[in-house]
Amino acid sequence: MNDTPSNIRKLEKYRRMQRIRQFEDLAESIHAQGEIPGALHTYAGMEASGVGSCMALRGDDYMVGNHRSHGHPIAKGAAMRPLMAELLGKASGVCKGKGGSMHLSDFSIGSLGETSIVGSGVPVAAGAALGAKLKKTGQVALCFFGDGATSEGAAHEGMNLAAAWCLPAVFVCENNLYGMSTPVGDAVPVKDLADRAKAYAMKAIIVDGQDVDAVEQAVTEAVDHARSGKGPVFVETKTYRYGDHAVNMGRNLTPRQGEEEHWRSRDPLVLYRQRLEEEGVDPAVLDTIESETADEVADAIQYARGAAYPEAEEAFDDVFTDRLPIPDHLTA
Repeated sequence: MNDTPSNIRKLEKYRRMQRIRQFEDLAESIHAQGEIPGALHTYAGMEASGVGSCMALRGDDYMVGNHRSHGHPIAKGAAMRPLMAELLGKASGVCKGKGGSMHLSDFSIGSLGETSIVGSGVPVAAGAALGAKLKKTGQVALCFFGDGATSEGAAHEGMNLAAAWCLPAVFVCENNLYGMSTPVGDAVPVKDLADRAKAYAMKAIIVDGQDVDAVEQAVTEAVDHARSGKGPVFVETKTYRYGDHAVNMGRNLTPRQGEEEHWRSRDPLVLYRQRLEEEGVDPAVLDTIESETADEVADAIQYARGAAYPEAEEAFDDVFTDRLPIPDHLTA
């Protein structure tokens, strides 16, 4: 494989997927040791959906994620040091240690934030898209959400408004087959969640969420449509999360015969490595990407562990009020 822009782009997709997988594997490991407070929702298995989507964006485009939030900013190109520091509650984290695993924001790469409120990112993305339209910046706002969010009122309101106002938004529904522990088929009466876009006369695309090239192609089509003033697009990526809804929070279901084995046989990293090698990439190049990523992740956790925690007084910064004094007995 030659170093053409197309080939460099493909290697970047592999690198970003590796970054997500290795970041998540380490996060799960240190969470088990008590280093990460609170819940941890990992993105392993869904890397192609996030990376393919974000590779279709411009650097200044907006991105909104959800509670499964580490994969999305990494897919958009975020640095891992401040992300890992945020997971550990450190002051040098992207949200100064106040957000934690489910509430990451990184404005430097256009990541407007993730929250634990299911479906709440859709109206945020619609608002960002409205701002871009009014300011005529040519930006697009892309929002990630899961299958469960398609049954939330906020998501419907946001998509309805985006369609009514013809906003430059792309709504990426990552259908990983489960809303917490509930199979999507038990909660939603339609086979394809993209069918719900018909209610807003919105263009809809369904794509294999384990194929990073296919996702990029589909989302590029959606982004071009939205950016050209033709209105929002709903993209459904068919994907699968390998872990529980949250670490140590099981699906609480009788295992479906062969389900996990089937999806692990379609691991997006394995599939893409095979494709790249078939296209002529030297396996040593891919090995180097994997080892360099391991070094990056190791550096990120070393940095986070050595970083300082925020001071108690900082709890009152970045809120809509004047700072309150800390009682002496709490600081002694």
